[in-house]
Amino acid sequence: MSFERIREKLSILADAAKYDVSCASSGGKRSNSNKGLGNNTGMGICHSYTEDGRCVSLLKILLTNHCIYDCAYCVTRKSNDIQRAAFKIQEVVDLTINFYRRNYIEGLFLSSGIFKNSDFTMERLIAVAKKLRLEENFNGYIHLKSIPGASDELMREVGLYADRLSVNIEIPTVSGLKLLAPDKKHEDFIKPMQKVKNEIIQYNSERKIIKSTPRYAPAGQSTQMIIGATGESDRDIMYSATYYYKQFNMRRVYYSGYIPVLPDNRLPSLGTEVPILRENRLYQTDWLLRFYGFSIHEILNDSHKNLDLDIDPKLSWALRNLDLFPIDINTAEKQMLARVPGIGMQSVSKILQARKFRKLDWTHLKAIGIALNRAQYFVTCNSKEFYRKEFSPLTLKNKILKTSKSKYNTYFNNQLSLFS
Repeated sequence: MSFERIREKLSILADAAKYDVSCASSGGKRSNSNKGLGNNTGMGICHSYTEDGRCVSLLKILLTNHCIYDCAYCVTRKSNDIQRAAFKIQEVVDLTINFYRRNYIEGLFLSSGIFKNSDFTMERLIAVAKKLRLEENFNGYIHLKSIPGASDELMREVGLYADRLSVNIEIPTVSGLKLLAPDKKHEDFIKPMQKVKNEIIQYNSERKIIKSTPRYAPAGQSTQMIIGATGESDRDIMYSATYYYKQFNMRRVYYSGYIPVLPDNRLPSLGTEVPILRENRLYQTDWLLRFYGFSIHEILNDSHKNLDLDIDPKLSWALRNLDLFPIDINTAEKQMLARVPGIGMQSVSKILQARKFRKLDWTHLKAIGIALNRAQYFVTCNSKEFYRKEFSPLTLKNKILKTSKSKYNTYFNNQLSLFS
């Protein structure tokens, strides 16, 4: 195979892989052994972050963009007239090793269109990882896609060579999937998720007894939802995400704003703006649910089905619950401190530590690093000044917005809902 043809394949299959955002490598701790290549840590290269916060580069490609399915939202759908390509197994192995030796990458993110059937595709993905691990002694990070509908036997094998697995649920609701991907079944996505969860539990249990038991998918599993392709509310999306976190022990659920790539009367028209701001608000909500002690019905419910775009979800919740504020920064419990707009979890820890030694005032809070332009209206401290007074929720919201800066400000006035 000529160099020019390899470069052409790389260009096609790296570009096709850009729509998948679920490529974070946090949680992987594969150790190097036997003086192998790589430690778990350009074109077709994406940046990700490890558990300790380091930024690493991954070769991000599809094995092929041929696909037997005709999903309306996918650029590789079989009815789309695009240039097709497929890597051989050895070509992916060689690219990974050569890119690593040149210090371009520290790992591999490999997905694929489904050609022939799910098991055939999954076998080829496993073959790439297996060659890298056993023949090239590669100990870098490997993230593989779990192919919907793959057999239990293949799902058991793949986790022995990959650090993280992910099967993208794609559309947040069953009804949306039936509309846009009628050839696919929701249960085909669920089955590999459940298998990975069970295998991780089993292998972890065995390692407690037999230390030589290999680690199975040590960085866990993740999934991705496309946002804005169908008419789901933010509440529908976050309830689905919460289900996957709880039911399958997901490490991450990723939210990807739909990019119109094909004309289809079931989808937003070509040229429609990608819902980047909405995507950002969903990530913020995800963070509140996972790390800040919020429950989903507090943020999204029957009377508040969609997130505010002009303010973050924590501030939105606080403005709807002004009766709970102000709280005394010197006596409030950790859970309530974490619910104050402008105070993050690191700042909560600093406040709890600092108030052991003194009563905190506005100067101390500013030094700690909290965002006083928001927090000052929701807390009192060792000072006679209190800033909220008798503002209504709307007045307070406008007052905070006047002093806030965001890279998304340009979206506040012109990003409209397609399904309002």
